[in-house]
Amino acid sequence: MSWNPALDPDCPIGDEVDAIDTVIIPRARDLGGFEVRRALPAPKRQMVGPFIFFDQMGPAEFLPTRRMDVRPHPHIGLATISYLFRGRMHHRDSLGTDAWIEPGAVNWMVAGSGITHSERTDDETQKDPMPFFGIQTWVALPEEQEDAPAEFIHAAKEELPEFEGEGKTVRLILGHAYGQRAPVKTASEMFYADAVLQPGAKLPMPDDHEDRGVYVLQGEVDVAGQSFEAGQMMIFRPGDRVSMTAGARGARVMLLGGETLNGPRYIWWNFVASSRDRIDAAKEAWRAEDWKHGRFQLPPGDNDEFIPLPKPERIRAVTRPAKG
Repeated sequence: MSWNPALDPDCPIGDEVDAIDTVIIPRARDLGGFEVRRALPAPKRQMVGPFIFFDQMGPAEFLPTRRMDVRPHPHIGLATISYLFRGRMHHRDSLGTDAWIEPGAVNWMVAGSGITHSERTDDETQKDPMPFFGIQTWVALPEEQEDAPAEFIHAAKEELPEFEGEGKTVRLILGHAYGQRAPVKTASEMFYADAVLQPGAKLPMPDDHEDRGVYVLQGEVDVAGQSFEAGQMMIFRPGDRVSMTAGARGARVMLLGGETLNGPRYIWWNFVASSRDRIDAAKEAWRAEDWKHGRFQLPPGDNDEFIPLPKPERIRAVTRPAKG
């Protein structure tokens, strides 16, 4: 068994097993008219498979005069995906990528040993208020991939496997599930999917992955006789057969999980690593601000500003969840 932060040594068996291991209610944070709800990492559970970060962005509405401007900042040891339902976001990175993230598409940024990027809604053609809604996730990389070169991969919405029937539509964003495989290659086995359920529709969770969770984005679902509304994440025990049923309003859910890592990870700011030393080295490289010869460079076309190293500088270990 590879390392799994959900399993306690005295894991219950038989009638003691619950279908739902953990329920997470995301912490909401107002970023000045733009709300972010963070489900991972959480006090009770820090990871689901390799997924170490899960943020709901919005819903919000950006005026032409008030936009989202996330200045250039660094990442190591992870891969990111910003999956949008509404709106668009301008991505630029130190590889020279200059792309717009749009609804339904995959923009898979692998940080590896280091990358810098910015995220903005700086569309000069925007004349009317722009609705904005999406999910941003981080996936921790296996140890052998932590020092790999950075890369950016795009897959259009039309390239993603989509299947429907019996009142449900499922789009596979990453990895493999339900006999399908998404086009973007990932560093470890995982699944990430967007599912829309009509009232009363049933959807089983993939049962061929070690770790599995679901986030209710809209509506409500019933799992094992319990009802869960929008803004909740449920995490299931490995091996259990689990199915959900959409409530009277229907539901939209994000399914995620996969193979657990071979050891814990440390997380600080935008850095994820298997050791504190790796994070300390990345801190010093960003603090040096040597954009020409150093480890990090600023994105071409967006190199007039950057986010400085924050304080305090306490590194948090992502370990087993607290009991109780």
